[in-house]
Amino acid sequence: MTPNVVGSYCDSYNPNGQTDTACSAPSQKGKPIEIYSFIDPLCPDCWGLEPNIKKLHLEYGHTFRLRHLIGGNIQTFNSFKRKNEGIKTHADVAQRWERTASRSGMSCDGDLWYEDPMDTPYIAAIAIKAAELQGKLPGFRYLRKMRELLFIKKQNMTKEENLIQAARETGLDVDEFKKDLQSQAAVKALQCDLKISTEMEVEELPTLVFFNENIEEEGLKITGVYDYEVYVRILTEMLKTKPEPKPLPSLEEFMNLYQFVATKEVAVVYDLSCEEADAEMKKLALKQRVEKVPVKHGCFWRTINA
Repeated sequence: MTPNVVGSYCDSYNPNGQTDTACSAPSQKGKPIEIYSFIDPLCPDCWGLEPNIKKLHLEYGHTFRLRHLIGGNIQTFNSFKRKNEGIKTHADVAQRWERTASRSGMSCDGDLWYEDPMDTPYIAAIAIKAAELQGKLPGFRYLRKMRELLFIKKQNMTKEENLIQAARETGLDVDEFKKDLQSQAAVKALQCDLKISTEMEVEELPTLVFFNENIEEEGLKITGVYDYEVYVRILTEMLKTKPEPKPLPSLEEFMNLYQFVATKEVAVVYDLSCEEADAEMKKLALKQRVEKVPVKHGCFWRTINA
């Protein structure tokens, strides 16, 4: 599985063992691995990566730091319509969302594109950067809330009022967030992400780029969504030893930590089928620890606060 070395660049990895050139490594501090996660906050395929990211964080979060960056280019953020991808109408996007939901197990309701179609994705990308100005963790929480409102509740996240509502529900300083939505700091942060995306030759989303603490060594890039074991193999490759996973929390502890999760996320984290995960969650529901939230594709579970 060892990638070919190409100068001071990073290699692209896929499970078939093919590689190509990409990017120079960032500096490292603290944890031995840094992961750059290139996403589009409104991309259903990026949303489909969430279960693997949760499990990776729970088992191996002691070995890496994760940084979300907005991938793509300015043209990407000016329109959802991309003829080269066969996406010419809102109906095309709706159908893509439905297919992605069926494949990934992470619900995304394509009806939004018939009821309240989104125009330019640019403001959503700016909103992520505005939230991150209040801290890394608030930025992560805001991204999750935005996706929940978008993919599950069919809220148009290119409308400023919905972006502000997401900030309110995340617990951000809303007044500060409103200012930052219009700030040059958020714009520059997005421009920086896009510049890094270009330098690392990120052409599809989602893309993860793994770096170890030796800045002279190549990073490793993987595009798309794969089985969880693939990401563990990459961590092992970058660390040059198999990392020891931390014990998973109990299911109730998991729910208290994340509050609102999909059956698919439970299934991936605990190595269950979706049917088995659903059965386990129903046991918690009988204890009145969680409540079921049916969605268009599958269901989510919400913690019941005492």
